[in-house]
Order: sequence, then C-alpha cells, then structure tokens
Amino acid sequence: MKLVSWNVNGLRAVAGKGFADIFEQLDADCVCLQETKLQAGQIDLEFLGYESYWNYADKPGYSGTVIYTRVHPLSVSYGIGIDKHDHEGRVVTLEFEDYYLVNVYVPNSQDGLRRLDYRMQWEDAFRAYLKGLNKPVVVCGDMNVAHEEIDLKNPATNHMNAGFTDEERGKMTELLASGLVDTWRFQHPDEAKYSWWSYRMAARERNVGWRIDYFLVSEALRDRIVSTDILNDVFGSDHCPVELVLK
Repeated sequence: MKLVSWNVNGLRAVAGKGFADIFEQLDADCVCLQETKLQAGQIDLEFLGYESYWNYADKPGYSGTVIYTRVHPLSVSYGIGIDKHDHEGRVVTLEFEDYYLVNVYVPNSQDGLRRLDYRMQWEDAFRAYLKGLNKPVVVCGDMNVAHEEIDLKNPATNHMNAGFTDEERGKMTELLASGLVDTWRFQHPDEAKYSWWSYRMAARERNVGWRIDYFLVSEALRDRIVSTDILNDVFGSDHCPVELVLK
C-alpha cells in the first residue's frame, strides 16, 4: 500500500504546474492533499480509478483537505466531531479493513504566535480524536512543527518561531507518546531532509528547509513499514510530497 501526502498550497495553482502528470507518476494507492484552498465545484480534477473525498473550509480560499484513493473505504468522516474545530476543513478520515487513514492539516500558530493558544487546544482535541478510533491509525499531513533540531536547517535562530516553539514540539512529543511512530525518523534516525522551504531568500535552492510533513503510524503497524521517503525533487508547492509504503 503506497501512500503519499502533500501540502499543495492551493490546488488550482499547482494544477497549472503539471499536477496531473505528477499525480500519475506518484502511482500511489492513496494521495492525501492539504491546503487545497477550494470550495465545492471550483475544480474538476478526478483521476481514473480513484475516488476522492473532500473537506472544504467555510472560509473561501483557505485550508481544506482531500484524499484520493484507489481502495474503496469502509467509511468516511470529516473533521474531529467538535464544532469549534470543524469549520476549516482540516481532517478527512477513511476507514479501511485494518486501520484508519487520517489526513490532517494542523493549524499554523501564525506570525507573533497569535494562534498558538488555539493551536494547543486543537492539538489536545485531535489527539483525543485519534485515541477514540477503534483501529490502528495512519496519520499524515502538514503538522506545522519541526519536532527536533535535526528537522530544520537553522534551529537556533528559529527557536520560538511558529513551528518550532517549545509548546508545539511538546505537543508532538505527546502525540508520539500516545502510541504513534514517526515513520521517517524511525527509518532515518540521523538524516536531515526537509519537506518545506520558505519562498523567501531562495530557501529551496539553498535547501534551508524544515521537515513539517509527516506519516505517523500506530505502534501496531510499525512492522508493516516497508519504506519512507521525502520527495524533494517534486516541485509545484512550497512543500514537497512525503511517502510511506506499508506491507
């Protein structure tokens, strides 16, 4: 089972940059996208052999998630079941036979950390949502945090910036401690590789990046991890896709 996750930072924009060809080349069983920035009916982008499940934000041109899947799910749900957190299109969950696939776009704490308090509430609610699922989980998406210093190029100068605050890193630690495995770090304990680069100062060309896009799996699925990758040769967004293959 090949799974891919990608924050496309506007699906209509990336659709004009060869997205359809990239999608076909990825040849994944499930493709999970974040930050689609769409409302229903704004794009017609379907692929032969795939079903798609969309969660749109109430606010036009903001957030949003979708899962394309070749495997028909047993059930589909949107959001985490808490009204306060379910207006930004941040979660799509597909139930398969032996696990749930959860596509998530975690809220950004924003400049000046003006949304950090909300982010902390959201993190606790999302962790509780995952704990309430009655099967193992595969969680993927833009989690808007570099967990450890190895996960970004310049940890010292970014300490306490959005995405690398002690609070956000602590919530990721809590999430992993709840019984999840960071699949990339599990297979590549000492490798620095990034999935997001600022558009400023030629950051991608200089590889001044952050690893903020993840695949996390329940401990029960650890032995099924075949391979993980960060596909940083794929362009079209300020993020690149990340990949997990499960047996």
